[in-house]
Amino acid sequence: MDYPELKFDERGLIPAVVQQYDTGDVLMVAWMNKESLELTRTTRLTWFWSRSRQELWNKGATSGNVQHVKELLYDCDGDTLLVKVDAEGPACHTGNPTCFFRTID
Repeated sequence: MDYPELKFDERGLIPAVVQQYDTGDVLMVAWMNKESLELTRTTRLTWFWSRSRQELWNKGATSGNVQHVKELLYDCDGDTLLVKVDAEGPACHTGNPTCFFRTID
C-alpha cells in the first residue's frame, strides 16, 4: 500500500512513537518502513524496521511482550507516527515497562 500523506526519510523510514493507549505512557520509539507499517495495520501487532540488523522485527515475537495496536495516527507534518497499543509486558529490552526510565540531571 502507498502512503502519500506520510514523509519517509531517504532510507524509507519514519519514526514511530509507541504509547500505552490507556495511560498515555510513552513506551518506546522505533522505526517503520512501508512494509512494517502495512504489517502493523493488517496484523494489529507492532512491526518495525531494525536499522542495526537491516530486517523487519515483530515486537514480542521472541520475548512474548507483544503490543496490540489500538490506534495508528500520524502528526500534522506527516513525518512521525503515533502507535497507541495495549502492551503485554515490558516494552524495553532491559525489562523496564518503558524505554524511558532514565533522567538527565
